[in-house]
Amino acid sequence: MIPTSAAKGESAFVYAQHLDVITDWDPATSYSNEVKVLQNVYETLTIWDPVNKKAGPRLATSWKATSDGRTWTFNLRQGVRFHSGRELDATAVKQAIERTMKLGQGASYVWDAVETIRVNDPHSITFGLKYAAPLDLAASAAYAAYIYDTSVVEKVRDGKTDAGSGPYTIANWDKGGEHQVTLKAFDGYWGGWDGPHYRSIRYRVVPEPERRWELLQNGQVSFVDRLSPRLFAEARRTPGVRVAATPSFQTAMLLFNTREGPMRDPRVRKAVQRVIDYPRVIASLRGAGTATSGIVPAGLPGHVRNRVPRQHLEQARLLLQNAGHGPGGRPLTLTLTYADGDADQQMLVSMLTAALKELNVTLDADAMPWLEQWDRGKKGDQDIFFMYWWPDYADGYSWLGNVFRSKDPVVFNLTYLKDQVADNQIDQLPILSVTDRSAAEETVADLTERLLDQRTVAVFPWVVRYQRAYLGTVAGYDDNPAYPDVVFVYDLRPAA
Repeated sequence: MIPTSAAKGESAFVYAQHLDVITDWDPATSYSNEVKVLQNVYETLTIWDPVNKKAGPRLATSWKATSDGRTWTFNLRQGVRFHSGRELDATAVKQAIERTMKLGQGASYVWDAVETIRVNDPHSITFGLKYAAPLDLAASAAYAAYIYDTSVVEKVRDGKTDAGSGPYTIANWDKGGEHQVTLKAFDGYWGGWDGPHYRSIRYRVVPEPERRWELLQNGQVSFVDRLSPRLFAEARRTPGVRVAATPSFQTAMLLFNTREGPMRDPRVRKAVQRVIDYPRVIASLRGAGTATSGIVPAGLPGHVRNRVPRQHLEQARLLLQNAGHGPGGRPLTLTLTYADGDADQQMLVSMLTAALKELNVTLDADAMPWLEQWDRGKKGDQDIFFMYWWPDYADGYSWLGNVFRSKDPVVFNLTYLKDQVADNQIDQLPILSVTDRSAAEETVADLTERLLDQRTVAVFPWVVRYQRAYLGTVAGYDDNPAYPDVVFVYDLRPAA
């Protein structure tokens, strides 16, 4: 039973999740879980509109590009102020983007095409590009596209202040605590505060799924970003609770170490790819995932149809035997890392462990906190890296350019692949996406075949289907798949 006090609406929106909220407060370099906080504190020039499937207005009210896609002019919203009190104008936009580009961290690649930035007047700015690129999409990116006040941004790392222009500003940060981040309304927000709004947001870290569910039932939290299939089914039946099951752009990925160890052998990689019982995995997710088709999920440019992976146990056995392993061959041990506390990843790891054991292969799986897993991955100290990926902006290029293009030092290219043919094709995608969309689609299809079939560098076992639960007193909630796990709280309406 939801408490009466909650039924009257809350002054605070309380978001419960299982992972630490903040890795990096700097809006230029942030590239992790803090997106769900920063998207309520900072704003971008544009925002992805999931209904129209294109960029929509945010800090920019309109924009246009030349026919060759190399010059973009954005007209800025007037009457916007940063939380510092400074007016947001074209000079501030230029300074923020130039700083992000100079730092070159996180997802700063979204600005790689930019060669010049010209201030036309206080409310108009023009970007000259080195090559054609979809700058309206890049400007909506979930990371590295924030516009911020450069005069105060160097102070944000302590989590006591911020440099944003969004509806909320930082009230408190308890690093490592359960009640980790609190945001409060910025009274000078350009959108105004007329009508019902949540005046504060609290981000609460609760690793145990049962406890998150109990807190929601008790009205102590407003929103749980993820429930197990059993708890989600219970939430559907619970008065006073609403649920949302929506498709996402978030994919599960097993990335194979092509650089060193036993997975250097493509026969071993192909065997692991073929041993997975994909239909059983999807069935075990009980609605929390759907079958993949290629690399890019449905709903985004670059999605390839009719590429659902399938199990081939006999092929897996023959591949391992040809490599000197398998039944009757040399024993083989493969190491795998995955996210600690992720029940869905744990499920697949258990299935894969059992299937490989039948083929004389031992899977040594290690559940790790994300930052520790990532640090280990950047050293290449595992055979298989299990993780999720979602696009930095709503386009398939985010997978190909980040996960599969060779980079040194390693960031998210955790297959360690060095393939000049693939690199050249990937580098052409931003240009083709503006100048020749059909050629861009063909290039993604070619890359998908090369990476998954010819080089066999990864497995995509499912696309996440979000299963949320929230109080029935919360009105106006919609999931925007371009911003994973973000709740745009200003758009919500607490019941009176």
